Amino acid sequence: MSGIMMTLAEGTSMIGDAGLALAGIGIGVGLVVAGAAKGIGNIAGKAVESIARQPEAGGRIGTNMIIAAALIEGFTFFALIVAILLNGSVPAAH
Repeated sequence: MSGIMMTLAEGTSMIGDAGLALAGIGIGVGLVVAGAAKGIGNIAGKAVESIARQPEAGGRIGTNMIIAAALIEGFTFFALIVAILLNGSVPAAH
């Protein structure tokens, strides 16, 4: 077990703090995008189910779906901008 820990410690020293920060930013961006995709997919699926159950309300349901998807996209863009700003604040490795 200590051999694995030593190997991980050596790998971390080769990457450095900047590399770990960039990896964290990348993971965070991936989670944001995956969460937004899941949310928009869920909204679209529920909207299709609702329209199938009550076709006369399709216009209102579609409008609400687009508004909710736009809010999710806005949050996603905000999170991506924060990640880009964090990326600029990570000091370069020497």
